[in-house]
Formats: sequence, C-alpha cells, structure tokens
Amino acid sequence: MTVTFESLPVELIAEILGELDLESLIKTSYLSRRMLAITSDSSLNPWRRPILRNLRSATYEDCLSHLSVRQTVPRQNWIEILSLARPSFILYDATLPNLKAADWEECFNRRFLPGWKKWKRDDASWRETFIKLLHRVWHRSQTSCTADESWTRYIVLNRNGSANELEASSRAFNPVAIFNDMKLQSNLAHLETRIRLVVTLADVRILAFGTLNRPRSTLMVNPNAHIFLHPPGIEADETDINPRIHRTNHHVTDHGVYPMGDELSDNQLTYQVAYDSYTRLTHPLPAVSHFDYPWFTPGGSDKRWLGSGEEEEEGLCWVGGLMVVAQIVGPKTYERSGDWSPLQDLDLVLGPGRQQYVSFTWNDLNAIAPWMEERITKKINGPGLGI
Repeated sequence: MTVTFESLPVELIAEILGELDLESLIKTSYLSRRMLAITSDSSLNPWRRPILRNLRSATYEDCLSHLSVRQTVPRQNWIEILSLARPSFILYDATLPNLKAADWEECFNRRFLPGWKKWKRDDASWRETFIKLLHRVWHRSQTSCTADESWTRYIVLNRNGSANELEASSRAFNPVAIFNDMKLQSNLAHLETRIRLVVTLADVRILAFGTLNRPRSTLMVNPNAHIFLHPPGIEADETDINPRIHRTNHHVTDHGVYPMGDELSDNQLTYQVAYDSYTRLTHPLPAVSHFDYPWFTPGGSDKRWLGSGEEEEEGLCWVGGLMVVAQIVGPKTYERSGDWSPLQDLDLVLGPGRQQYVSFTWNDLNAIAPWMEERITKKINGPGLGI
C-alpha cells in the first residue's frame, strides 16, 4: 500500500506543516481541499508555530501583515499577534481582523498592565481602547511627551513589611534621582544604587531599585525585596531547559529577616512552598526573554538571580526600601550605551530609549507578583506610615 503525504493522520500533517515558514504554509494551504481543511481547522492550527517564530524574531515575514484576509487562518492566532507584535507593526503595517469584543478585551489584558484599564471610557469599545492605548505607548516611546499622564505612580516596598504607592510629576520623572532621595532619608546615601530587571512585557519592563550591603543588624534588611525578586521555592538554573518540571516541594525558612549567621533562632518559622502554587504569567504576557516568568527563563536576560540562596552577589543583602517602576520599551531601549554590564544597574536607565516611564500601581504589583499579597503587611496610598 502506497503511503502519501495526504494519507497521513491529520494531526501528523498539522505537526509537519507547523515546521514550515509562514510564506510556504500559505502556499501549501491552497494545494488541495484536504490541505485547506487541515490548515483551516482551529483545533489543529498549524499556523501558531510559524507565527510565534515571526513574533520572536527581529524581522517579520511580509505575509504576516495581511494574514487576516486569509480565511484559512483561524482568528485565534490574532490574539497572540496583537499581544506580542511590535506597536508600529500593528498600527501601521498590519491589516487588522474583525474580532469579537471579548477577543479584543483578551488582547488588552494580555498586552497591557492591569492598571491601564483606567483609560477605557464607558462608551468606548475594547478595540478602540486597545488601538488608542497602543498608539499612546508607541508615541511615548518615540518622544518625551507626557501630556496623557501628568503624574507617574510607583511602588516602594519598605523594610518593615509595608508598601507605599507614591507619585511624581511625569515631566520630570527620574527614578534614579527619586531613589537617591530615598537613600539620603534612610542614611544609605553611601551605598551604590542597584537596579534589577524584574520582567519584560510587550511594551514596558518592570525595574526594581535598591541597595545591597552587609548590615550589622537585621533591622536594616528588607526581606520583601528579596522575596519580590526571588519567589520562594524557585531557583535559577541556566542548564534547565524547563524549570517547571522535575521540581519537588520543600520547606523554606522564614526568618522574618535575612539570617545573619549559621545559628537559627527559636522564633523562626518554616512553611512549605509548592512549585505548582505558581502559574506562568499570562495577563499581561511576558516577552520572550522572560517567557517562563515567574520561573527563571534561561537565555541570559533574566538576571533576577545574581547570587545564591538568601543572599545576593558577594554575600550581600537588600537593605532599605525597594522602589518598583515601569519603563516604556522603545526601539532604542536595548542599544548599549556604556561599558557596564548589560540588563542590570546603569544599563537599564542610562542611554537612549530609557527615559520614559508609566505608572505602576497596586493592581500591577498583584499581577506580576501575586505572592507578595500575603507578604505586604500594609498598603499605603501616598507617603507616610499609614497611621
């Protein structure tokens, strides 16, 4: 019995078609009625992998721009395109499809921070809101305009367990200067400012500003800073191609603060952290560099882990407050502008494409770090102790 390509099971054919580039898949989909039926089947969907390969590459195939006019491409693929593609491509190159209101809402939730829902008017559709907000992000990534947001909000995780949501004028918003003032008020001005990239999304990346030291007293240590950057129970391993498998539950010692020695005190508590208690971030959807967030994503861009265990590099601990901000990602954001280490410290804030910021609120913090909900003892709107 002669076996032909079209006589293979449809699932196997779809797997093979998924290895083609997008242009070849378009041509193949019209070769026969059987190919047309397989490529049009939303449950088989051989289009997903070629589309994702395009979105993860620096350049897109020309045929991606007008993919919506082809009836063989299931509409569900456009949710991922609208969630991950470059703003300029969506706004000026792509022929947008006709999607349901629920699909446009899903695209909005996957692409933007939850706090950005404040921009949706009651009489506006999700499609209109999505496109307007995407244009606003693109405009701000190209210019220094702040007309749409006069005040930029940010979060500070305090060493006493509380957290403040603060704001500063967007026109003069400079997180480095703001954090230098924080250090001065905390008598930490002599310490170097350390900046960590927490996670990169489609249009913004979340940065954390803090200070590292080897304090004499545990009173200066900020345990929530460490837990925010390193979710309990998750470790970094560049050799692990899938950090979500082959994991076992284990006990984590909760010292209340960092341990300052090998001896354990009687009031320390231990609790069990299960790896399956975490879920991969999907709303909003991380960029490829942090695809597995909150787990560690191999590849060199996930630099939350620069030490081991409960200590950072050189055996230091986070002291004082930790400031969390959202920085707009533009076309020049990743250009090297100095001799410092890439994707950490000054490389994240100095240079072209690194001067525009947007608000980061409680809802955004809960979305990217839900494990902090039980760690923050008090949420304070504005400065002060919340008394």
